[in-house]
Amino acid sequence: MRTKAVYIFAGFSAILPDFDYLGFINNIPYNSLWGHRGMTHSLLFAAITGLIFGLPLSLLQKAPVIRLSVFFFLTTISHGIIDACTTGGLGVAFYAPYNTLRYFFPWRPIAVSPMGMGFFSERGLVVLISEMYWILLPCAGLLLLQLALNWKRKS
Repeated sequence: MRTKAVYIFAGFSAILPDFDYLGFINNIPYNSLWGHRGMTHSLLFAAITGLIFGLPLSLLQKAPVIRLSVFFFLTTISHGIIDACTTGGLGVAFYAPYNTLRYFFPWRPIAVSPMGMGFFSERGLVVLISEMYWILLPCAGLLLLQLALNWKRKS
């Protein structure tokens, strides 16, 4: 399962939910179903993405389709989970389109990112530092743990 194609699709599926930002350009209201953190951040969207990415890659990789589909579901929904841990916005519509209520988790340590060009500002730098602390460092720790376990298994 570990090939460049899988890693590329995993990275793409993790950022895919934020393509809803294009809605701002088309005057789609933030709080609508197709607004920011709406349908593209839902469990249904993650499941569909998992299948769309998992089916063809399972044929190419000769891997079980369910395994790859679940993997891509998890990489896609991770985006919404992280957004639900941020300090701003309207929340995440996890259950869209069936329920359009938006949710945050009770624990929200990640600074919310400014939209558009505001990202390239002092506030954007604060957000990057927050994301490095709460996302990048734990992920790097998990990667190092995995590498250590693999190394121990081989020796």
